[in-house]
Amino acid sequence: MIIYTINIPVDDRAVIREIFGNLDANAKYIEKQMDVELALNREGLQICGDKTKAESTEVILRELVEVLHKEGNLDQQSLEYVIAMAKKGKNEGIKQILDEIVCVTSYGKPIKPKTLGQKLYLDSIDRNDIVFGIGPAGTGKTYLAMAKAVTAFKNKEVNRIILTRPAVEAGESLGFLPGDLQEKIDPYLRPLYDALFDILGYENYLKLVEKGLIEVAPLAYMRGRTLDNSYIVLDEAQNTTKEQMKMFLTRLGFGSKAIITGDITQIDLPRGRKSGLVTIRHILEDVEGIEFIDLTRHDIVRHPLVQRIIDAYERHEEANEGGTTHR
Repeated sequence: MIIYTINIPVDDRAVIREIFGNLDANAKYIEKQMDVELALNREGLQICGDKTKAESTEVILRELVEVLHKEGNLDQQSLEYVIAMAKKGKNEGIKQILDEIVCVTSYGKPIKPKTLGQKLYLDSIDRNDIVFGIGPAGTGKTYLAMAKAVTAFKNKEVNRIILTRPAVEAGESLGFLPGDLQEKIDPYLRPLYDALFDILGYENYLKLVEKGLIEVAPLAYMRGRTLDNSYIVLDEAQNTTKEQMKMFLTRLGFGSKAIITGDITQIDLPRGRKSGLVTIRHILEDVEGIEFIDLTRHDIVRHPLVQRIIDAYERHEEANEGGTTHR
């Protein structure tokens, strides 16, 4: 086999240290994934290996250098994502997402898309009044939707933010939970509260709630209302029935936008009840102004183990054809 060598000039030694990682962990990961060898020479980074693999690795390293110039650091998720995109031939993926900032959290951290799928999701929200974000846990479906809602509110594009989700969980019923109605409901809405606290800060959140400018409520509270000039996020939509989904979508008023998020592999409805998120695609897929965005395991931005767990479940369900959780 002919060894093909590519040299990538890198003047900044801090960038090289980040790419190689602590105890060369990143370099070893790249070598294992791409079946090449990495080294340092006077010109910078050196790649040795099969011509095709070396050229693909060159693309990866150039994009990692760009990530470091923009972000200042390199985490495992970004490393894995760049490699995955290169293997799929989507070499421009990182360049499309590096510069976009949705908003800044209460403690100064910029919220931005971290994958091409997330970038497409945000672009769809900009283009459409109703967007369905469908994908596994950890893909940022709800968090990014809420960041967009807060941005629209701050820019005075809408007058209020409404966040809702069905009060349905596996093995639990509201009647068996302790406390009054609000105390029974709060555990179901906790993920929405947590995201709002993160983006707005606790004090700002309380002020906006007191003024009625932010509302976090169960889906059942939406019945009979018309929601004008609002940014509405429906979370955990896989746990809506067909009737609930229709009820929610027909609440949309003038000047409003609705984002519906869910994971169709995590349906907790009683057996025999069809998920409104599963059926709605067949009904609305060709309706103008509505778009469905599918996020995948490649868009997961939690701990790398989350992606591996989802992969393992998918393999298990494929091996046991009747084992899917879709209902």
